[in-house]
Amino acid sequence: MSSVNLMAREVAAKIVFYGPGLSGKTTSLRKIYETVRPAHRGEMMSIATEGDRTLFFDFLPVKVERVGDCSVRLALYTVPGQVFYNATRKLVLQGADGVVFVADSQPDAMDANRESLANLEENLYEHGIRLDRFPLVMQWNKRDLENVLSVEQLRQELNPRLVPDFETAATNGRGVLDTLKAITRLVIKDLRAKRIVPPPRPVAPVGGTQPAGLEAQLAQHLQHRQPPAQHAAAPSGHGPAVAMMPTPVPHRPSGSFPAIAPPPRVEPVVAAPPPPIAPVSQAASTKLLGAVSALAPGDLFDHARAAEAAFMAGNYSTCVTACTDAIRRSLAFAGEGTLAQQAFLLRVDGADLLRIQGLATQQHLRVDDAAFALYVLMQTFVRLNAVGLPASE
Repeated sequence: MSSVNLMAREVAAKIVFYGPGLSGKTTSLRKIYETVRPAHRGEMMSIATEGDRTLFFDFLPVKVERVGDCSVRLALYTVPGQVFYNATRKLVLQGADGVVFVADSQPDAMDANRESLANLEENLYEHGIRLDRFPLVMQWNKRDLENVLSVEQLRQELNPRLVPDFETAATNGRGVLDTLKAITRLVIKDLRAKRIVPPPRPVAPVGGTQPAGLEAQLAQHLQHRQPPAQHAAAPSGHGPAVAMMPTPVPHRPSGSFPAIAPPPRVEPVVAAPPPPIAPVSQAASTKLLGAVSALAPGDLFDHARAAEAAFMAGNYSTCVTACTDAIRRSLAFAGEGTLAQQAFLLRVDGADLLRIQGLATQQHLRVDDAAFALYVLMQTFVRLNAVGLPASE
């Protein structure tokens, strides 16, 4: 089962080498082990019989330097080829993110290849996975032997979907790493499609520098969203605006003591009533950003403004509802899973989420309840900004 560390942008994925007995699965893993630099590999564990057949499974952890802007750790497994170890096959296959099917290219092994491929499809189906929607790469092994089947024959019999396939000779390593690279790309692509792996971060423009830290990201948000300067006579802010109107100094006769002018008279100018509680478009907004909307990603900007408008209007129930909806949408950027799993990945306080959910079911809410909801929403936006989610197009 894949796991993602959003903060470190590191992905751990499981890939299983599947195929009939003696097709070259374990030999492929050994060649990968010999090729990968020691700093990027773990220990290879193998349990085999006297006949050099894999009895249970092989396991080889490998670190791939970069895939996009994510570092990747692969857990490579093989399964026993013998049919009577199907329970072990099924167990090892559980939680796999991709499969390399290692087929024996010799003519007399075709029946075993077909049987093993059908067994793979059946075992995946029992895990709720369809083979035609699963990352799969075909490895035509033993191409260094004589009298092997042609690639066209193998494709016709075993690869009607025309998934990526490679000719390999596991004994000397030819094509094995190419197969590993191909299945890794498919797995990462599949995890991104499922929104498990974060998309690549935007690349800094040529001659520019990448924003450093959360503070720089927030400054960038404010710079992009700051509205144009208002006319000097226009009132600003949410509350009543005031205009300073100086009182003229009365005329005094020549030679008299100077008269003390009264202080300037302040006359209140009543501002327009607050806007109705509705999403406010960024382009139409002519007011300075509130604390929540300043932190909001572009996709959630309108939701943040709606929550702020409800709070300013005293509609605290509407504010809590808007915050709850925005928080759920924010956590969805962490990938699929329950609300608790998404909150854990983003390191959002679970106790705060429980309290927010409780407030959303109440009818009569106070100002401190709405303020707390805005606080939790701001904290969620801070976590999204810290990990670079959602990435800009």
